[in-house]
Amino acid sequence: MSIGNVQSEQTVDPALLASMNKSKTGKTSTEEAQDRFMTLLVTQMKNQDPLNPMDNAQVTSQMAQLSTVTGIDKLNNTMATMIKNFDANFQGSQSLQAANMIGHGVIVPGQMLELKDGKSVLGFELPQAADKVQIVIKDGVGQVVKTINSSSGDLGFNTVSWDGKTDSGTSAANGKYTFEIQANAADKKLEVNSLSFGLVSSVSFGAQGVKLSILNMGEAAMSDVRQVF
Repeated sequence: MSIGNVQSEQTVDPALLASMNKSKTGKTSTEEAQDRFMTLLVTQMKNQDPLNPMDNAQVTSQMAQLSTVTGIDKLNNTMATMIKNFDANFQGSQSLQAANMIGHGVIVPGQMLELKDGKSVLGFELPQAADKVQIVIKDGVGQVVKTINSSSGDLGFNTVSWDGKTDSGTSAANGKYTFEIQANAADKKLEVNSLSFGLVSSVSFGAQGVKLSILNMGEAAMSDVRQVF
């Protein structure tokens, strides 16, 4: 910001310059800028050329510039406060929502499958409808126990239930399994996002946001939840 030229043959009191540069305890950056501006303006008017003084339009223009800068600074502070309050309210709402999930089942990204008393469920997401979907379920040592073939898969979120029956017709034991999914559309291999079902046992709050602790699966972010049961 320019406020004109002080005559080169005149000097400003060093004590005045020192006071201008000295930190002002308790004042905001806007107030300090206003103080510096007014000090410089008064100094300039005291040292201006009597034969060529500043006109009123120049002073008014400089005051308008200061007012604009001050207004922008206040607007920035107001927006920062609003954003901070919004974030605090959002985090509080998210924390309450997460706490209400304890004891509920959720679907999150993963390839874990838990079988209990002939009941289990898994899910997957597709970028487009598929005309062929194959799900391969494996036990803890990587042996295939069940292959499920489907002639279709919908765009987006899909769920599949497994009754625990193996390819040989026997009942699989309760426990953890893994699964892999392949999907095709007109001989084109599709990107598949595998999803797992688990029970929320607890929630935690930290710098990384709200985390859900899911039994036999570990932690997952709130944003990872696809469905709640």
